[in-house]
Amino acid sequence: MLQVKQLSRYFGAEIILDNVSFVLNDAERVGLIGPNGSGKTTLLRCIAGLDSPDGGDVVRSPAGATIGYLPQVLEQIEELTVAEAIASAQGEWLAAERGYQAAADQLAVALDSETAMDFFDKALSHFEALGGYEREQRSAAILDGLGLSSERLDQMVESLSGGQKTRLGLAMLLLQDPDLLLLDEPTNHLDLDALSWLEEFVVGFRGSVLVVSHDREFLDRTIQRILYLDPITRRLLSYPGNYSDFVTAREHEAEVQQATWVQQEKYVQQVASDVARLKGEALAIEKGTTPRQPHVRRLARKKAGLAKSRERKLERFLESDEKVEKPRQEWSLKLDLGEAPPGGRAVLAVEDVAFGYPGRPPLFEKVRFDLRYGERLAIIGPNGSGKTTLVQLMTGDLQPGAGKIQLGSGVRLGLLAQEQETLDPERTVLDTVLHERAMEQSEARAFLHYFLFSGDDVFKLIAQCSPGERARLQIALLMLRGCNLLLLDEPLNHLDIEGREHFQRSLDAFSGSVIAVIHDRAFLRQFGAPVLWIGDGEARIFADYAQFETVRGRNVLQR
Repeated sequence: MLQVKQLSRYFGAEIILDNVSFVLNDAERVGLIGPNGSGKTTLLRCIAGLDSPDGGDVVRSPAGATIGYLPQVLEQIEELTVAEAIASAQGEWLAAERGYQAAADQLAVALDSETAMDFFDKALSHFEALGGYEREQRSAAILDGLGLSSERLDQMVESLSGGQKTRLGLAMLLLQDPDLLLLDEPTNHLDLDALSWLEEFVVGFRGSVLVVSHDREFLDRTIQRILYLDPITRRLLSYPGNYSDFVTAREHEAEVQQATWVQQEKYVQQVASDVARLKGEALAIEKGTTPRQPHVRRLARKKAGLAKSRERKLERFLESDEKVEKPRQEWSLKLDLGEAPPGGRAVLAVEDVAFGYPGRPPLFEKVRFDLRYGERLAIIGPNGSGKTTLVQLMTGDLQPGAGKIQLGSGVRLGLLAQEQETLDPERTVLDTVLHERAMEQSEARAFLHYFLFSGDDVFKLIAQCSPGERARLQIALLMLRGCNLLLLDEPLNHLDIEGREHFQRSLDAFSGSVIAVIHDRAFLRQFGAPVLWIGDGEARIFADYAQFETVRGRNVLQR
């Protein structure tokens, strides 16, 4: 299906991809992973033909195989309505349908029936080659599976939530029916139902799939092979199996490397010690003898020669490919939220809160819960059910239609926004940190280094930062603010897998209270907190995610 041959890509003098090669077989599902900034999106764009590599080739087999690419951020369709966006993805099919209908109408009234029939046959053949009316049924199934069939078709794309935009982008891509899917973080913002649907679709897709994802459970359920982009070497490594198999293989590699390196260090130290001993013995003989004792001095020269020989052998080994590098920590982002500032025991009270937009049914009613110091709560539910709206009610950016929300005394609230709208796009990374807290520029740059902003990266405008970079910067700002109540709206979006795991460990060490809107199932299981489910205008509290899954499995919750 696809062959990538020694592909290289540079940004200025920086190497992004270095002689990357791999083959993607027919109907194979492959996951592409690696830390943020390792070149995953660049590789996908080169394969899709949106970027030109500086070296190497991308070969499709057959040559006419079509590629569908889903980027992380949809920008080209912001000014379209949902209906216009969906129609744009089916332009060729819609044109063929119109041509077929026109040919049928012409056949009914044509005087030259033979010519009209020939025209009709060609139009029908073209329409059927694109899927015919079966494609219409398939399109309806795709839209329904992604929860778009009930959307108001005249709604502007820019007004959709993050999850709705992701689902619309997926629908547009899948409606084009490509031979190869390139998916760049398709699980971002998706709710649990859409995630389940996407997993089923990817597993059942007749073509090949190359997906960049940081969702560990999604990778475990869908892919057959892992491609890992090493951020240091910029090379690609292939591992059979799903993500869990990859983790096991990497852990084994690390153990072998550590053991081999320890043995190597013992060998190097032993040889170096032998060289030093032989040199010392040769020098002692030289100093303890005179030229009149040539036979003894020959022994000294022999020892010195042996020392030199072993020294050269050691140098050749240390310069050879046989040398094993010291095991390194591949991910260095430091997330230490520290001790929460003192606060009262009652942190947040939500009492029978309801909210709805004018002219629409209420998003939810009678939402009720209390949060005390140190407690956690996860909020889940379908896209568009009002999870982010509830966060905005808690921050005071929106006012409830009924009920009330009260923050406890001494509560310092920190918000991690889903759309990253709290960041000023006109500020640089460095200015953003200095605006948050007065400090020396050198101190600010040292602080940002912990969040993988080094060198000239700190002078980038927020508008020029990748989604992953903006996510890391938002987390850095939370550290500077010293909050005791964290409101996290999809905090894992755009964080790589190691980042997600490290972020979770940091939350475990945080002594304050946490409310997280989240759909990462691996995170929810480890979070171990009560779950607030919002959907169909209702709200329900579950003891934890395991209980929610049990109830959901009994079809108690409506889809």
